[in-house]
Amino acid sequence: MKLIKNLRILLIDDDEWIRDSMSMYFEDEGCYLQTLRSAEDALEALINESFDIIIADYKLPGIDGMEFFKKADELNSEAVKILITAYGSKELFAKALNMGIHDCIEKPFTSETIEDSLKRLLNVDR
Repeated sequence: MKLIKNLRILLIDDDEWIRDSMSMYFEDEGCYLQTLRSAEDALEALINESFDIIIADYKLPGIDGMEFFKKADELNSEAVKILITAYGSKELFAKALNMGIHDCIEKPFTSETIEDSLKRLLNVDR
């Protein structure tokens, strides 16, 4: 998927399997990917780096994904923001979209699900 080649992506998820599998996917796509297991670590990373795309899990140790995105907006407001969760509900997704998160993806998901979301969000027909 050429549209994400060379983009800087931050993934926050406490599930090692998701971090590892997404690392393989994004590496194959030619992206720079940083994976972290907590929102606090991710906020620290955002102080020194900016990212084109930020993908965060809703349920994280410490602050959750929604609170993370509120704080992250102050540091990297231009990033495409995607919330992933196994605890999705219409109310949660509506709240996320209302606060400026660009997409919500339910777990379990596939690399195709992420790819479809990014194509839609980056407005590319490739």
